Amino acid sequence: MTRRRLRTRRRGLALRRIRAVLAGGLVLGVGATVTLASWNDGEYATGTFTAGKFDVVGSINGTAFASHATAGTAIAMTFAAAADAAALAPGKTVYALFSVKTANPSVAGTVKLTASTYASGTLADYLTYGVKTVTAAQCASAADYAAAGSTVVIADGSALSTSATASQTVTANGGNQVNYCFAITMPSTVGNGAQGLALTQTWQFAATSS
Repeated sequence: MTRRRLRTRRRGLALRRIRAVLAGGLVLGVGATVTLASWNDGEYATGTFTAGKFDVVGSINGTAFASHATAGTAIAMTFAAAADAAALAPGKTVYALFSVKTANPSVAGTVKLTASTYASGTLADYLTYGVKTVTAAQCASAADYAAAGSTVVIADGSALSTSATASQTVTANGGNQVNYCFAITMPSTVGNGAQGLALTQTWQFAATSS
């Protein structure tokens, strides 16, 4: 055998040994990957929810509040001042307070004054009214009605069938109260046809949560 053939034979043998070693390493590598352990973990969260409530209460003196949720449980406002509400005469105006706030607990909301009934053919045809919100819980005279900080809700001279166009805000948990000052007027032009007529007028304070 020549030296050249001997070198070629030795080179081939060496290559086969290298391939065998590499093949064995690859097999060992695969085996090592398969045997690795793994861990699992997780996170969980939960929430508990309770619905709130919305409840408004009213008062005719600005201090003692209670619920008057239907027309049947409406509280009678106490009108006083230039003339007694039981003996109205032309040119006279009587005044009364009604205050509204949220109960505690209650979410916040808005309140809109609505004329819920109008008895046509009664004294309602001869009366007009106006309503303002006032800062103090006081509404017994023209001075209270015109007090600084008052805001028009119903314009003076409106028919009793008139409802408010704007709402007032009541904060949560009785945080504020809205004081409405009512002024009911028998105009000086009213004739004899109004004599002896009577009327029970109801207003609703329509409340909406926010």
